Amino acid sequence: MTAEKQMKVKAIENGTTIDHIPSDSLFKIIAILDLDKVKEPITFGTNLESRRMSTKAIIKIDNHYLADEQIDKIAFVAPAARVNTIRDYQVVEKRNVEVPDRIAGIVKCVNPACITNHERIKTRFDVIKKGEKINLKCCYCEKITTQNNMEIIR
Repeated sequence: MTAEKQMKVKAIENGTTIDHIPSDSLFKIIAILDLDKVKEPITFGTNLESRRMSTKAIIKIDNHYLADEQIDKIAFVAPAARVNTIRDYQVVEKRNVEVPDRIAGIVKCVNPACITNHERIKTRFDVIKKGEKINLKCCYCEKITTQNNMEIIR
């Protein structure tokens, strides 16, 4: 009988864990959260086994907490993700990310003629479809932006 080998990721004392990320969204989240600029240790893994998803990714950030705006950004690339706040090795808060009904300044309008692409005006969208495939309607030009052509503003 052989023992099954498992790789274990060290628990963090204080910080944030982002779990249930689709494997193909890991590097998008790293980019939109500007994690390359965080000076604290970051651990991430991808293509990990998951009971809820076929595979998943996870991010652990020591001594760093996310603002609500950052969590909103995660929802657009990983709508099923969960953000856990860790203090003294304990999960003190679990938040499932949620796509809000309206957003501002998070996503770029796909319409090249939209005023937000030519003037210093913050983008605003109504979320007209939620779930795995999110659709947004620009409040200025009414162009529909789908999840496939969504560009997050960094």
